[in-house]
Amino acid sequence: MLKQIRSLYRILKSRDDFERGMSEELRFHVEQYMSDLVRAGISPQEAARRARIEFGGLNSTQEECREARGIQPFDEFRRQLRHAGRTLRKTPRFTATALITLAVCVGANLTIFAVVDSILLRPLPFPAPDRLVTVFNTYPKAGVLRDGSSTTNYYERRGQIPAFSGLAIYSEATAIVGETGATELVPFMRVSPEFFSTLGASPVMGRSFTEAEMTVQANKVVILSDGYWRRNFNADPLVVGRQVWVAGVANTVLGVLPPGFRFLSSESRLYFPFASRPEDRVPAERHSGGNSKHIIARLKPGATLAQAQAQIDAQNNALERDDPKAKMLADAGFRSVVGPLRADHVASIRPTLLWMQGGALALLLIGTVNLANLLLIRASGRIKELAVRQALGASRWHVVSEVAVETTLLTLAGGLLGLAGGWAGIRLLGKLGAERLPLGADIVFDARLATVAVVGSLILGIALALPIAWFNLRAHPAGAIQSETRGGTSGRMSQRLRHGFIVAQIAMALVLLEGAGLLGLSLKQARAVSPGFRPDHVLTGQILLPRNQYPNWPARLTFNERLLAEISRQPGVIAAGAVNNVPLSGNNGKSAVTVKGYVLPRRGTLRGHYSYGVDGNYFAAMGFSLLEGRFLTAGDSQRGDRVCIVDEDLARFYWPHASALGQRLFEGSDETKDADAFTVVGVVGAVKQAGLTDDAAQGAIYYPYALRNDDSLFVVLRTSLSPESVGPALQKIVRQTGREATITDIRSMDTRISESLITRRAPALLASVFSAMALLLTAIGTYGVLSYAVAQRRREIGVRMALGARPQQICGQFLGLGLRLLAAGTTLGLAGAWVTGQAMRNLLFHVPPFHVATFAGTACIIGLVSLAACLAPSHRAARISPTEALAHE
Repeated sequence: MLKQIRSLYRILKSRDDFERGMSEELRFHVEQYMSDLVRAGISPQEAARRARIEFGGLNSTQEECREARGIQPFDEFRRQLRHAGRTLRKTPRFTATALITLAVCVGANLTIFAVVDSILLRPLPFPAPDRLVTVFNTYPKAGVLRDGSSTTNYYERRGQIPAFSGLAIYSEATAIVGETGATELVPFMRVSPEFFSTLGASPVMGRSFTEAEMTVQANKVVILSDGYWRRNFNADPLVVGRQVWVAGVANTVLGVLPPGFRFLSSESRLYFPFASRPEDRVPAERHSGGNSKHIIARLKPGATLAQAQAQIDAQNNALERDDPKAKMLADAGFRSVVGPLRADHVASIRPTLLWMQGGALALLLIGTVNLANLLLIRASGRIKELAVRQALGASRWHVVSEVAVETTLLTLAGGLLGLAGGWAGIRLLGKLGAERLPLGADIVFDARLATVAVVGSLILGIALALPIAWFNLRAHPAGAIQSETRGGTSGRMSQRLRHGFIVAQIAMALVLLEGAGLLGLSLKQARAVSPGFRPDHVLTGQILLPRNQYPNWPARLTFNERLLAEISRQPGVIAAGAVNNVPLSGNNGKSAVTVKGYVLPRRGTLRGHYSYGVDGNYFAAMGFSLLEGRFLTAGDSQRGDRVCIVDEDLARFYWPHASALGQRLFEGSDETKDADAFTVVGVVGAVKQAGLTDDAAQGAIYYPYALRNDDSLFVVLRTSLSPESVGPALQKIVRQTGREATITDIRSMDTRISESLITRRAPALLASVFSAMALLLTAIGTYGVLSYAVAQRRREIGVRMALGARPQQICGQFLGLGLRLLAAGTTLGLAGAWVTGQAMRNLLFHVPPFHVATFAGTACIIGLVSLAACLAPSHRAARISPTEALAHE
């Protein structure tokens, strides 16, 4: 068998040589036979006659040779391919319509699939990526669904969970890197020694970290990414041992990572040891993750996720027996969750992406139905041709294969055009901010997508060929020829099939349009939510201060005072302040607070709250509303007064029937000495901290910046000018104010709000585009079917009008057909829209799954488009001349 395949391949590869050799061999045998006859005394004319009788026609003999060598099917395929090409060229309008439809539908699906594939389907670039998991703490009853892990968790769990072959901890940040006068901001990660081995990677040059380098005293070492090594060290092969200056401190290079190494969505270019102090590892710090430290692990071969979860639960239970906070943690619903690393990383965007892909598939289905209808109409026009060919001996297989080749050629050409559409769509998604999605930086147009497009086009071609082949095989040659001669109408079955396709198109377009309407309304509702402050004319930026230049709080406060004073003197600046974190920054960590005198209700628990350290005129710069008392000022940080401000959500939760002013509270989960208590001096309006669609009334506390043990610093200023125009001046002021100080992430609050809605804006926009395409395809399909119905019934219409039928009646008949199809499609679409809305419930914001006004509006749009598509064929039917129609027949 293998030998025959190799022989066939060689023949096909050198087909011309095979044909030439076959002809020469046949001529040789004929001539040899004739020579033998002549030598036997037969005349040359008689010898030629006998040779023709003996060998038959050369063409038939060659066909037998080709069939014997297995070449004939390839020849037949090539003939059918040429015939399909000629047929499509003869109908340029149909071919152009089909190709545009396919290009649009395939391009849309390819665009969304590129996102789904990169984010949800492609395995992580590590060995056995399905064995990688993450472990995080959750306190759901305290309103903290995810709190990362703590340093103590890492030291207590590594080597203690039998299901894990490796466990590591990491955190991400940004640092000022470079020597004085040539610094830059570089994202980096702090990782434990097992981090790279857990992932299944290792430096290609040098070594990884050791346990001895996990202390603050010995952590001045660094591992470089391949890109940083090439850009900053010119790919120096002797880079190990050289120095990298970070925040004014020299760090020795230990190694270089392999090209292409990237952990999830991290942009880190430098990797440092996850150093800690002994006091950071004690049991009291077990629940101090703050969502800034994360644990990953690798399952051992044969170990399951359930086994790892059970072992983590058992360890937590054992550790909590001697924990004085065990009851409080139980009341908060504390648990450590073990989950697949990739699935956990993309969990927030997964439902949205699946619905976007569903919308693209719905568009493809509408386009496929539209093409099937157009192909059926086209097949009906060629019924006599096919009947004649069948009558002359064409087999049923020949009819089916010819249809399959033609439709597949059409879909392949459309799929190739769709590749260009997919490439353009991916670029458009890039401009919409797709790279900000989890793993969004991996969205690319590559050979994998091209393969999907080609294979999908082949499958689509075969699927489209099935109804056309069925229609052609149903037609009886004699009846088809006789029916065509009389000018009769097509069969009822094919007519019902075309009408059924139109009903399905209308229903799917209605569902798609309804989904787009719900997403658009949801986006509108989200945009209408007040963030709790006035975001207009507010500019923000994150400042990094080198520790060697600003080692303590007095130095940092002095920097704040000088910086804010200089900013306030700038033209157009109304107010300026500093804060350790701004709303909508993506850092949504929460911490516990203990209110003096507050008694937890039965089965109650401590709650996690947002907490901030503020300096300067932060509240005025952000445009907060003051409900009671006063704002914090720069003086509160300078004096170190233990005062704070709470928002209305927190005040309502702890003091629902009393004023919050004068109340006292403690940071953390314990009530300590009175000297550590903070006195509430003001109440501000609630602010959307995590996102505009976050409805949880979590509560927030604002402390003087000097009393917050946090290195993070954001500057906030309100200006009468355009915020973006103030950015360059702000950068210059920061450089002039602080030695080696750098500002990054300069964005207006309007921009932050807009970017926080990307997961709602992009689906709504794409759904709107898909809906517009679906409407166009539905209009084309309806118009095509009714136009064909008019053409097929031209003789009937002529007879009826000759017998006295009025043009209005003829027009009304076809309009009535269009209305019946519209009514059936709308009814089916109503059920589909209800089901779709229920399934989309989690994606909607303050919008019911079935919005009557939205459905009514979409039904009206579908109705208007469908009726517009019906008018031209109906009007054409009413204008048919009886004399011309009968004369034509």
